[in-house]
Amino acid sequence: MKHIWLICFCSLLTFADTIAQTTTETDIVIYGGTSAAITAAVQACRMHRSVVVVSPDQHLGGLSAGGLGFTDTGNKEVIGGLAREFYHRIYMHYQQPASWNWQEQSAYGNKGQGTPAIDGTDRTMWIFEPHAAEKVFEDFVKEYKIKIYRNEWLDRKAGVTKKGQQITAITTLSGKTFKGKMFIDATYEGDLMAVAGISYSVGREARNEFNETWAGVQTDVFQHGHHFKKPVSAYKIPGDRNSGLLPLISDQAPGEKGSGDKRIQAYCFRLCLTDLPANRIPFTRPADYDATQYALLLRVFETGWNEVFNKFDPIPNHKTDVNNHGPFSMDYIGMNYDYPDASYERRKEIIAAHKVYQQGLLYFIATDPRVPDSIRLRMAKWGLSRDEFKDNGNWPHQLYIREARRMKGLETMTENEVLGRNKVSNAIGMGSYTLDSHNAQRYVKEDGTVQNEGDIGVEIPVPYRISYGSIVPKKEECTNLLAPVCLSCTHIAYGSVRMEPVFMILGQSAATAAIQAIDNKKAIQDISYEQLKTQLQKDKQRL
Repeated sequence: MKHIWLICFCSLLTFADTIAQTTTETDIVIYGGTSAAITAAVQACRMHRSVVVVSPDQHLGGLSAGGLGFTDTGNKEVIGGLAREFYHRIYMHYQQPASWNWQEQSAYGNKGQGTPAIDGTDRTMWIFEPHAAEKVFEDFVKEYKIKIYRNEWLDRKAGVTKKGQQITAITTLSGKTFKGKMFIDATYEGDLMAVAGISYSVGREARNEFNETWAGVQTDVFQHGHHFKKPVSAYKIPGDRNSGLLPLISDQAPGEKGSGDKRIQAYCFRLCLTDLPANRIPFTRPADYDATQYALLLRVFETGWNEVFNKFDPIPNHKTDVNNHGPFSMDYIGMNYDYPDASYERRKEIIAAHKVYQQGLLYFIATDPRVPDSIRLRMAKWGLSRDEFKDNGNWPHQLYIREARRMKGLETMTENEVLGRNKVSNAIGMGSYTLDSHNAQRYVKEDGTVQNEGDIGVEIPVPYRISYGSIVPKKEECTNLLAPVCLSCTHIAYGSVRMEPVFMILGQSAATAAIQAIDNKKAIQDISYEQLKTQLQKDKQRL
């Protein structure tokens, strides 16, 4: 009997030890590996609070380290705090001669988006290679000894434990549990927010819901040039409805102008290409290649369109950040509608489909004899950069999730705040970029021609404030979670807010608010804004 008791006692000790090894307790738990996640973690460390980052991603930095090196800055003067420090560190990286291994710095030039790429006066650099950005994020982690749990995926069925309106712990699919006083969802998808029972939106609001001019379906609005400028038949046999639609054209009606729907703006990978032979990997035929998927592009070429290379934006070392441009390009229009709420398995399928689409598109343009020679021969000189994304076949590890879930929070940023019609009094950061939505659908017009819809590009008159209430849930839903990425925004407002510098800004501000809530033993909805503002200004946020 005594022997049995000893066995049971030892088993209990082993079980307790196992639980201790798989349970981490800290002040702040950050879920996500994005740029916002890292700035939030650094801010927590600087304010002397314990923090862990639970990242589904192996690589840190999200899109900032995933190919989007031609930064969407808007007015760079409103970028402060840790976000500006990130771009200062990029500047310092490129001040080292060793960083210019494929190109002389003097030969690079100084082209940026709305700002010089290199600002010597402010010692910032806004354009960079993916690996340079990832190094900066990893340097932050090392300097502040931030504990990162990589490749840890939230259990979306039973992974959030709540006591009343307060999250007490989250659990990942590997069985690890993370207990905290405050939680920050810094993912592009908003999974923690959703599993915690916080309300959210997916899709486009109707124009009358928030009195927004650019909300909802926007047929016949063409502000970026990413539309069919000349008539192109949607049918396999031009003009013959009975022949069936060409691939990648929806058979659904676009919807009434101004109406809301569940469509979201298109995704793509931001590709890091080079035409330097010593660093170039030629485009190869993907395993699931289907040339018929690009038949519509051939018809676009037949109209004389020749803007394929207009968004091959230069970044250092003879490389480009390639974005969508034109009526049929890098955006896989209409193929992401179920992504925000999809299972992990389904999301992987969607990501893989986007990869095959873009790999096939590049291969098609570079090799298909039906492509005009002037375009085909030029594309054939390009390829993937051999020294980027080396553990992922030189392909970006992050799909550009331009929007997914958006929280229904304490306050909602709308077009009216972004365009300055409504004032924000409790700012935690600023934005300044264009109202920028990519196309949400490709449909057939009544005359049988094809058209894209959803592309919006409306200039912002002056920089705008982003409210604290937009990153905070309603009190009855949760009192200790902040969402600096999937914040409370309408679709059209999110088109401006969704920029990587802004996510870094909001990540830092979210961590500051979380710490003040801990220090004052208050719900995040009840902290003093004046106290928060004082700390943010001390940390050089621009409000």
